[in-house]
Amino acid sequence: MNKQFKKALPQWVATVGVLSLVLVLATACTDAKKTEQGATRETGQKIKATTTIGMISDIVGKVGGAHVEVTGIMKSGVDPHLYKASQGDMRKLDKADIIFYNGLHLEGKMQDILEKISKQKPVIPVSKNIAQNQLRAASPEMGSEYDPHIWFDVQNWMSAVETVRDELSALDAAHAEDYKANAEAYLAELRELDDYTREQIASIPKAQRVLVTAHDAFGYFGDAYQIQVRGLQGMSTQSEAGSQDVTKLRDYLVEHKIKAIFVESSVPRKAIDAVIQGAAQQSHTIQVGGELYSDAMGEEGTEDGTYIGMVKHNVNTIVRALK
Repeated sequence: MNKQFKKALPQWVATVGVLSLVLVLATACTDAKKTEQGATRETGQKIKATTTIGMISDIVGKVGGAHVEVTGIMKSGVDPHLYKASQGDMRKLDKADIIFYNGLHLEGKMQDILEKISKQKPVIPVSKNIAQNQLRAASPEMGSEYDPHIWFDVQNWMSAVETVRDELSALDAAHAEDYKANAEAYLAELRELDDYTREQIASIPKAQRVLVTAHDAFGYFGDAYQIQVRGLQGMSTQSEAGSQDVTKLRDYLVEHKIKAIFVESSVPRKAIDAVIQGAAQQSHTIQVGGELYSDAMGEEGTEDGTYIGMVKHNVNTIVRALK
């Protein structure tokens, strides 16, 4: 090795090292950008979607199909108004590529967490594209301007399906056509459900068309399908019904000779039983018309554990009791 080469060798090695480092950093930046855009997802790798309530899990599963792995946080019988995220839930949120939630302060105790995570990844309220004139005003205790129980108007839930479709397509453009096809098939089912609900509720004589429930979750249902709705509690279940609430509802039921009241799967029935007992003391008999699903669906793997099954269960239960 000649003296000139030996003298130049360290400089050459240093130059090659710098160039290699630049190449590595450039590749990493390019890969990071592609990953951010969802372009480098490996073939067969599913999008990880985490959802809050079961009704949203159902949408994402239907629209996402084979391309999305859905992880729901709140199970059957869980009240989202009171739910607090566990460490396990935080891990599910952390691992997600995208998060879907209801919004409108339904997930009240998780709101701050979701807002923080939204700075790192897509966190989508499925209610975001529902026109304001289609939203009901909330009661004061909700902490929100609007009633969050949007799924009880099937047409609102169709808007939520379109939002999920668009957000999955934006994240995973390679499968956008599949998401579109899946959404169209599901929307067709929801149009049938909307027609079925309207026809069935209309079959109840108008004077008997009064739905009395544990809390005021069915306002959208009442507006959409022309049935009067009254709840023992307000839109939120964060505070228990008081004696004045029980007395007021009891007097209404006795005065209007209402014969049926409904309990909810995600709300304790203690206060409802107090209303029934109070009416009995005034010689008015009230029957429990059945159990309705309000803020949570039925058990996973059952018909009632789907959005369509849940709505049909509610409709059929209401019609049997009031008709």
